[in-house]
Amino acid sequence: MIDRRGFCKKALLIAGGLAIPISALEIFDPKNLLAEKDDQGKVRWAFLVDTYNCVGCGFCVKACKVENEVPLDANVTRTWVERYILTRAGVPYIDSPKGARDGFTGKKISLGEEGVIEIRDEDISKAFFVPKLCNQCDNPPCVQVCPVGATYQTADGVVLVDRDWCIGCGYCIMGCPYGVRFFHPVYHVAEKCNFCYHRITKEMKSACVDACPFGARRIGNLRDPNDPVTKIIMSERVAVLKEEYGTKPQVFYLGLSREVR
Repeated sequence: MIDRRGFCKKALLIAGGLAIPISALEIFDPKNLLAEKDDQGKVRWAFLVDTYNCVGCGFCVKACKVENEVPLDANVTRTWVERYILTRAGVPYIDSPKGARDGFTGKKISLGEEGVIEIRDEDISKAFFVPKLCNQCDNPPCVQVCPVGATYQTADGVVLVDRDWCIGCGYCIMGCPYGVRFFHPVYHVAEKCNFCYHRITKEMKSACVDACPFGARRIGNLRDPNDPVTKIIMSERVAVLKEEYGTKPQVFYLGLSREVR
């Protein structure tokens, strides 16, 4: 006999047409993360983005491209910054020209093929910037769909791409619900942010964290309760992107507005 709670959850899954786990419908609580990972090693990398501190300067994007051999002029990037402008009429505008590589130096908003638009200051309800990058999901769909094992998850939680094994099928790019993957314009294989794994495993910060002059980006060890990043995640109101997908992202946001997807 199914109870009312069980019926509602199943009905939501059917109505949405999504094969997501029941756990994806549970309320997000970062404290559960430590309980789930108690016996899995001493390190679990997590990223903290403070949207209150981001000014959209683009230093992080440029540093990432240089560090990880992504051509500066290529219209792809491992990390990017989005600008959100909400009008008093409730209309949201979002842009990220060149991934914000050069920052946001003017008031004109890029609408892609539709050109640009400029909104008067008095018509703006609020405006803010949101950095984005690979979420290093604890339940990564990209790993599940890769047919050759070129995309894999390390013991400390970072999802990597083996350029020598990748066959360029694009399944992982299509399977990522966050749109963080792309084909590398030089190597012609799947590419994405990896938290600068070659740096953080040598006790260095990722390139974007080092480049941010305002502390909007921070990386830490979720298994260390004394880590400043862990303390914030466990004690303050943080959010993750697209929580309903059940991927369990490990990039946490402070001040995430409901307009952000």
